[in-house]
Amino acid sequence: MSFDPKTIPWPLDTPEIIAYSRDEWGQSLHGDQALFELLSLEIFQAGLSWQLILKRRAHMKRVFLDFDIAKVAQMTPAQAAEILQDPKMIRNKLKVNATIHNAQVIAAMQAQGQSFDNFVWDFVGGQPVQARPKSAAEIPTVSHLSELMTKAFKKQGFKFIGPTIMYSYIQGAGLVDNHLVL
Repeated sequence: MSFDPKTIPWPLDTPEIIAYSRDEWGQSLHGDQALFELLSLEIFQAGLSWQLILKRRAHMKRVFLDFDIAKVAQMTPAQAAEILQDPKMIRNKLKVNATIHNAQVIAAMQAQGQSFDNFVWDFVGGQPVQARPKSAAEIPTVSHLSELMTKAFKKQGFKFIGPTIMYSYIQGAGLVDNHLVL
């Protein structure tokens, strides 16, 4: 699919936003590690701009060991404290601890033979939902699906998850395609 900037429901005003919108947003994302990384970025984005997350993403990947689930799951309280002292990081204790905790949840799922990818994509039967909005005003911030997924994620043990973060996550991961219809 070729990139048409008119299908993106926000201003394309920086190189990072353009690249993310063109290459990642709304594309079907698979793989436990890739889905964990995006979930973590969405959690860190809560209350902040996506632009800030994109600017700090490379550093966040280094700090969180390339979002390797097994490695992040084994991070110690001392490592979490180091992250919170890093001036290049978003130093929010709840978000840092949630990222480590969520890696532990996914690692436990994997130990039981369940993939995080299947867990996520089963909510949409493995196929993206084509929302087909005609304008940004038609794109909600929460949906029945994001509320359902939030409950299931919390039941599984995930932290710092709510319907708004979840809706942003499922858009970014391509479970819901909200590219504007021209």
